Amino acid sequence: MKEGSALRDQYSQDRAETLRNRKRLTKNANLLYWYCQLYRDQFHGLRDPERLAILEVGSGVSPLTRFYPNVITSDVLELDYLDYVFDCHGIDRLTDIADESLDVITLTNVLHHLKKPITFLNRAAVKLKSGGRIIATEPYFSTISMMIFKYLHHEPVDFSIDQPELTEVQGPLTSANIALPWLILFEKPGWRDRLREKFEFDENNFKPFSSISYMATGGISRWFPIPGFIYRALFRLDMKLSRALPRIFASFFTITLIRK
Repeated sequence: MKEGSALRDQYSQDRAETLRNRKRLTKNANLLYWYCQLYRDQFHGLRDPERLAILEVGSGVSPLTRFYPNVITSDVLELDYLDYVFDCHGIDRLTDIADESLDVITLTNVLHHLKKPITFLNRAAVKLKSGGRIIATEPYFSTISMMIFKYLHHEPVDFSIDQPELTEVQGPLTSANIALPWLILFEKPGWRDRLREKFEFDENNFKPFSSISYMATGGISRWFPIPGFIYRALFRLDMKLSRALPRIFASFFTITLIRK
């Protein structure tokens, strides 16, 4: 009983924090610019993404719909501005979205918060059309970002796990292991191969995205007073470095899984 009550309290706290973060995001022009560039990069190569059936999982503060209002939003938290509220681990049982109806499922910094990300990804395949895509952006561990994520970021980093899942679940925001998607895609071939039954992908064909430009915005919970024209110049340089030398500079990566 106590555990259930504690979990409900954590969900309530996470919901309140998400609403506060949504207000903060509106005031952070540099962070909105960072998100805008990320989404353009995620959808690059898709013809007319504004016309596609796109589901965002883990919408949270929901910056994506500011740029692509056609996107269907969802989260496990009850937020009245979202289209659907459900636990994504049960996406295959969600009757509100028809099987084989989606062109894209997108996630931004969400997989490392999921209890069982591989389970979710494989179950999500049923909602995608043949050739449909899952596009996920997650932390990348380079020389620079390793120090940031391990020593300056509040979310845990654990490379020692022996199963591709979270060992402890508290709430949607507080439960995390930043290393989880990295381990699945780049370090654990056996875990990665669990995705190949449903998806085609090349783990070597990922897209690095930015180095320190996200941190320079202050992130979702802070704001740094960098003038927009200076920030945008920094961002362009930041992107060049992350693409040219990802193992040294990159802090995020985007991977695309294509449903067979």
